[in-house]
Amino acid sequence: MESVLSRYENQITILSDYLEEFPETDEPVWILGRQHHLNTDKSKLLLDISARLWFTYRRKFSPIGGTGPSSDAGWGCMLRCGQMMLAQALICRHLGRDWQWEKHKKQPEEYHRILRCFLDRKDCCYSIHQMAQMGVGEGKSIGEWFGPNTVAQVLKKLALFDEWNSLAVYVSMDNTVVIEDIKKMCWSPPQGSSTAHSTAHLHRSALGRNKNTAGFCTGWKPLLLIIPLRLGINHINPVYIDAFKECFKMPQSLGALGGKPNNAYYFIGFLGNELIYLDPHTTQSFVDSEENGTVDDESFHCQQAPHRMKIMNLDPSVALGFFCKEECDFDNWCSLVQKEILKQQSLRMFELVQKHPPHWPPFVPPSKPEVTTTGAELIESTDKLFELEEEFEILTV
Repeated sequence: MESVLSRYENQITILSDYLEEFPETDEPVWILGRQHHLNTDKSKLLLDISARLWFTYRRKFSPIGGTGPSSDAGWGCMLRCGQMMLAQALICRHLGRDWQWEKHKKQPEEYHRILRCFLDRKDCCYSIHQMAQMGVGEGKSIGEWFGPNTVAQVLKKLALFDEWNSLAVYVSMDNTVVIEDIKKMCWSPPQGSSTAHSTAHLHRSALGRNKNTAGFCTGWKPLLLIIPLRLGINHINPVYIDAFKECFKMPQSLGALGGKPNNAYYFIGFLGNELIYLDPHTTQSFVDSEENGTVDDESFHCQQAPHRMKIMNLDPSVALGFFCKEECDFDNWCSLVQKEILKQQSLRMFELVQKHPPHWPPFVPPSKPEVTTTGAELIESTDKLFELEEEFEILTV
């Protein structure tokens, strides 16, 4: 017991700079679905913040595409924020929302495997290399700044090649989340299954859900839900502020991507009318995994005072993130949206509808495309890279 308390106290000492950063207030602090009270459990709040994976600019990694940049300083901040949101989803998936990080403490293998997904190497599924090259297919040249929607589309495509995490990534369109489409995607059978098997699987899952039988969620593919939004024209419309803050209270919350023009932050919570965020605008050296597969992880956790900004200073272009490990989590999220956002807002931040809109193109769950060659074999210059668009190297985790 003493050793546990000692480690806990040491961690608080490391985070002592935080203690002066937060004001004395009775208002609760919300961090990714968890409520903290500064007057009674400030230390738990600080440990919760430092446990989030923190991705920043890096330098001295292998050139992107073979001849491209070896640092993302100045242009990769939104990509790093997208990595942070996705990493939080993977932490929730494998370790649980309440997992905590302690400096120099041995972590489970799943943790290091998650980190390896994001290392700055072309063979890591969600590396800066893969994200930048996938962005070419979204009309973004390597070295060009991404917006929240672009990074969401990139993550959706890359997730198709990630067999270990097996995420269903849904990016809403036209400010509308379609329940029917999400359930169709998350209950999709493995690729290669027959139509008959698919129908039978969906029928069985529906029966299981109706009977509320034990284990009814076992066929559900964990959902990463990203909702790109425009909350105003040049500035955020104050009418959206309460609904925006409400999203950080939901247990499914992955925070939000946004910030200011060409200056992206990963927002993880709020205190009053101030947002709390992780800032990727620090340039650190490239870190690789060690021979035993572990990662020197100290630089992947922010141990400085967390940043805050007034909500009204937020650029209106944002993307909300949510993670639903099982179908019951998604059903609960839908209920919270109906109760806390849609029923209380005269001007709705987004729409949640049951059925696929008839005037939309049919919804087809995304599937892994056939890749017959790799971009790395063909790329000799950045000009050729841009011509290749989506024909680039994708490796399965």
